Amino acid sequence: MPWEAWFTAALVIAMFGLLAFTRAAPDLVFIGAVIVLMVVGVIGPAEAFVGFSNQGVITVGALYVVVAGIRETGGIQWIVHNLLGRPRSLPRAQWRLSAPVSLMSAVLNNTPVVGMLIPAVSEWARKHGLPVSKLMMPLSYAAILGGTITLIGTSTNLVVNGLMIDRTGTGFGLFDIAWVGLPVAAAGLLFMVLTSRWLLPDRPPVLAQLNDPREYSIEMEVEPGGALEGRSIEDAGLRHLPGAFLIELDRDGTVLPAVSPQECLRGGDRLIFVGVVESVVDLQKIRGLRPATGQVFKLGGHRADRHLLEAVVSDSCPLAGQTIRDSGFRNRYHAVVIAVARNGQRLKGKIGDIVLQPGDTLLIEAGPGFQMQNRNSRDFFLVSRIEEGATPRHDRALLAAGILLAMVVSVTSGLFSMLEGALMAAALMVLTRCVTLESARHSIDWPVLFTIAAAFGVGAAMETTGLAQTLAIGLVGLAGDNPWTNLVMIYLATALFTAVITNNAAAVLVFPIAFALAGDLGVSPLPFAIAIMMAASASFATPIGYQTNLMVLGPGGYRFSDYLRAGIPMTIVTSLVAIAVIPLIWSF
Repeated sequence: MPWEAWFTAALVIAMFGLLAFTRAAPDLVFIGAVIVLMVVGVIGPAEAFVGFSNQGVITVGALYVVVAGIRETGGIQWIVHNLLGRPRSLPRAQWRLSAPVSLMSAVLNNTPVVGMLIPAVSEWARKHGLPVSKLMMPLSYAAILGGTITLIGTSTNLVVNGLMIDRTGTGFGLFDIAWVGLPVAAAGLLFMVLTSRWLLPDRPPVLAQLNDPREYSIEMEVEPGGALEGRSIEDAGLRHLPGAFLIELDRDGTVLPAVSPQECLRGGDRLIFVGVVESVVDLQKIRGLRPATGQVFKLGGHRADRHLLEAVVSDSCPLAGQTIRDSGFRNRYHAVVIAVARNGQRLKGKIGDIVLQPGDTLLIEAGPGFQMQNRNSRDFFLVSRIEEGATPRHDRALLAAGILLAMVVSVTSGLFSMLEGALMAAALMVLTRCVTLESARHSIDWPVLFTIAAAFGVGAAMETTGLAQTLAIGLVGLAGDNPWTNLVMIYLATALFTAVITNNAAAVLVFPIAFALAGDLGVSPLPFAIAIMMAASASFATPIGYQTNLMVLGPGGYRFSDYLRAGIPMTIVTSLVAIAVIPLIWSF
């Protein structure tokens, strides 16, 4: 091998060492590696930054905007309540998540499926006190396993099918690979649920770590004719809120202090909650609930264009000593108080009747100019914005769902490519104001995109220097003349390259070697093509092996070593099942 290949091999080993044994940010490690490769002359600028113009990278970025549109119109809350439900244990939660995800990924591209569910799973985990680190990796793994069931499950399957058509003139049917994909998916899901207790990290949610959180008192009203009218408190999802609970219900002036979970809600019911700020934000997002103070609806503009902020009342505030109703808060500040926290005390009564005191922390709904106008005001000690505090645009929920469905149908039917469908859906989400331009910008996870893009540069170095081909030929050369051992080596080589470069690049790299090998042995190339499909799609051992693994890296709070610990055993299990089944269906 030339010195460039040896240099690339040493750099890749150093990268994996940094990622596995330190907490170095993956995007910085990969970008740094690409810069080193370019500076020493292993690759040129075109190869180094080819990933930044790659369709897959741009597609992932566009999907973040699409998901933001679903989130900001309340779709995430619907998924949490109706699809994921209320699990009784962590294994049941993992199964309830992974089973439908794998089925969806069999007929849909798994990248948008995971992208859509990441915020839903985050909220679901927080709502039910589940460690999100036990759910995000299963989400990605379930999507990957589902993609192995059909020809359209992953782009890699389509790539290999296209290569087969080019070489032989015939390809695979839509469900041909299900003969091996279904056993692999079943074994993988079962192994994941049974072993996640030991293999996945247990990092408790933030709320579980708070010993004495600041409690707000907030009053909400059931909208007459809304989505919650006629439903029980438990069925409406108001009984098991994380960090908050319902203390009383006011119905036509009659106060019910100990409310049964089976009590049916009526339009106009006033519900008094106490809880931490995150739970108050959740209440604002529930369809069919609205702040009981009518002052909110007297502010100008749509509620989705406002923000939630926290402000601490100073001892020089002119409103101290007055009730919120009598103080004229809305007229003075063009904002509305929707909740109050006071030194851990449980405040009773309606929000408007609370007498403000210095030191009270107010949760305020206001326009975007409030923070700038009052950050130096003597009326408040501190003004800070609550992230993710915007009220969902429930009136645009069906529109956002329609845009998502149109994207999925048009891409699945072949009318548009995944890139075209994602870009058009993202543009429509912004143009129809399902998501604001500001939220769309903030929704994009730039570190993930930079890591994916830089990985293409590292992969290009492995290919152009001949390192990848040398390794592949060397592995296959160890197998001798036995077709079955050669199948094992082809699977192993594909899985290895998928872990360090992209799955599509790994498939394209290994396919010609496998096809030539089948010709030399005088056997059918079909089992080798299926092995490449499975090995390139079923990538679990590194976050860079498959883009859904990389998408859940941040939300799950994972480290690179977490993927090695959980992914290597998963890869072994799925590999054994695939290699055992493939020759039974497609004989040599």
